[in-house]
Amino acid sequence: MRIAVAGATGNIGARTVALLHQRGHEVVRVSRSTGVDLTSGQGLDEALAGVEVVVDATNAPAGERKETVDYFGTTTRNLLAAEERAGVRHHVLLSIVGIQQNASENAHYAGKREQERLVSEGPVPWTIVPVTQFHDFAEMVAGWTEQDGVATIPPLLVQPIAPGDVAEVLAEVAVGPPQGRYPDVAGPETQDLVDMARRTLRARGRDVRLVPTWEGVFDTANGGNALLPGKGARIAPTTFDQWLADQG
Repeated sequence: MRIAVAGATGNIGARTVALLHQRGHEVVRVSRSTGVDLTSGQGLDEALAGVEVVVDATNAPAGERKETVDYFGTTTRNLLAAEERAGVRHHVLLSIVGIQQNASENAHYAGKREQERLVSEGPVPWTIVPVTQFHDFAEMVAGWTEQDGVATIPPLLVQPIAPGDVAEVLAEVAVGPPQGRYPDVAGPETQDLVDMARRTLRARGRDVRLVPTWEGVFDTANGGNALLPGKGARIAPTTFDQWLADQG
């Protein structure tokens, strides 16, 4: 099967490409490094020639809410239009658990909601795969504000998942029929983000003082069970401890 992966050089995209290759599929890498620009549409028609399935694992550059929504909106419209011209029969979108019910002003979540809307209303049969935060998410969030050995971090309750497990699900879904909204996909255990960051940084041999706060990218709308998977979720096997042990 000829499958295109948008965001092919990213954390999840690269893993998905590798898995699909291992399973004998012809994979087209869609990224700026391969001459395809989703924001302008340059190179898309050539890249999608003969493609049956597109997996969208793209991410947006950091920005304000409007910029992020505009970015996801533009790239998704361009991708779907090119898919329709190419006769693509299945669009698989990687998304985030809980964002449809989340009242947060988080720019990234607003952009992903726009992306989901365009896909679900678009011309190509689709599957949206909502996943929880990745195991490396806590370290990333702490890194956003770290300065002089101190970082702020929100006390989020999450059920994190290994990036490799996300790629496994995407590779499986890509070769099947369109399913609409796929069940939530999550890791096996609930974790506290502050503790996750502390343990990850310790494993890296880094001494960073963490200050829990809701002042930042994540507000109290993300508290409680807001980011946890719903009933009937698909639970991936890799625990945070297992992932952490492999980071050394």
